[in-house]
Amino acid sequence: MKDRVLSVVLPLAALAALLIVWDRAVVLLEVPTYLLPRPGDVGVSLWSGYVTSGTYWKHLATTLYEMVVGYAIGCSVALVAGAIVAESRWIERTLMPLVIAIQSIPKVALAPLLIVWFGFGVSSKMVLVALICFFPVFINCFYGFRSANPDLLRLYRAFGSSRLHVFRQVKLPSAAASIFAGLQIAVVLALIGAIVGEFVSAKEGLGYLIQSSTLSFDVATMFASVVSLSAIGITASSLVRFVHARVVFWERRDTAGTTLSEAA
Repeated sequence: MKDRVLSVVLPLAALAALLIVWDRAVVLLEVPTYLLPRPGDVGVSLWSGYVTSGTYWKHLATTLYEMVVGYAIGCSVALVAGAIVAESRWIERTLMPLVIAIQSIPKVALAPLLIVWFGFGVSSKMVLVALICFFPVFINCFYGFRSANPDLLRLYRAFGSSRLHVFRQVKLPSAAASIFAGLQIAVVLALIGAIVGEFVSAKEGLGYLIQSSTLSFDVATMFASVVSLSAIGITASSLVRFVHARVVFWERRDTAGTTLSEAA
């Protein structure tokens, strides 16, 4: 219980200290507000955008939609592809160089091409997010499935277990932690992909809001958008960790057992 309280109190205390230092630095150094606003100005912008006028909500919803759909598509394809490639050496030799070649292309360079193919709407951003999310999940899945205990695999095959049964009972549990590590990385990259796509071309979204605020030197709105992006990233990352803890439940049990044995 004490650790849980500290895990909440300590970050909040660090955030409060950072805001105080930020505010005092702007005042004492006489930094112009068009370069660096005070935290209170950012708070006013957030209140105005989300409560008073509500104009931020549509931008937040657009970015979230691009991120979630693109993340779901990219991770789903990566899970299937990782499982298939890990099952066959021939498929690995055929497709792995192609996957690595595609991954080596900077995704920012593909953004204009995706806009030509999929238009200026949310579709091009979702495809960009999917491409960015694919590789970390794919490579983690591939090596996770390959890391299954070979002795256990031989035991299951000796008893005549089908390939699907071995996959479900041995390979998938063995790869679960690695898969969620890839999902954790991808959820952060998904947000980056959505914003990069909106920077290139968009009519809505937090990236578009930052771009439009740049033209008018509305730094408070820019900071408010960045705070919103930070909140999305923290929430999404925490959600993936929550699902990880519930799905890969044996990791918690192993950790608890190790802790008890060490204490003894």
